[in-house]
Amino acid sequence: MRMTTTPRTRGATVWLTGLPSAGKTTIARLLGDRLRTEGHRVEVLDGDEIRRFLSAGLGFSREDRNTNVQRIGLVSEVLARNGVLSVVPVIAPYADSREAVRKRHEASGTPYVEVHVATPVEVCSERDVKGLYARQAAGRLTGLTGVDDPYEPPSDPSLVLPTQVQSPQESADAVYAVLAERGLV
Repeated sequence: MRMTTTPRTRGATVWLTGLPSAGKTTIARLLGDRLRTEGHRVEVLDGDEIRRFLSAGLGFSREDRNTNVQRIGLVSEVLARNGVLSVVPVIAPYADSREAVRKRHEASGTPYVEVHVATPVEVCSERDVKGLYARQAAGRLTGLTGVDDPYEPPSDPSLVLPTQVQSPQESADAVYAVLAERGLV
């Protein structure tokens, strides 16, 4: 009896960075659903869920934000290195934190696709999915990324999504097209 094996699926990390209420999680879920439907192994590492469980106890100082991003980056790289398409919708406001994650992927030969969900802060504050912008405007919240705390946009992302002029599905399709172009799906 001869056993046949299927080639190992290649994993990758798709890192969606952008301001709060930019649409990162919506795009990630749509992309994840499509990839799962096609039979790919997929995990969506939602920033809010990671913060609640893996990074519980961290605050929002630059150091704590960096620690959170590095934890997410490690989990994502391990998943991707083991054949999972890891989709990561996380603000990750600092360029040096994201660069460290990219380098971790490069060191292990694991594909990394950085996507800037480039929604203007005015549009994000109108969407205000979690009420953060309203709380900040009312003086009940400080350190809101992109308002009174910095957000450093990626200097050379694989893809820029102008979500104020395209639907979440169009954005997810654009990310999928990059994955297809790179032979990752």
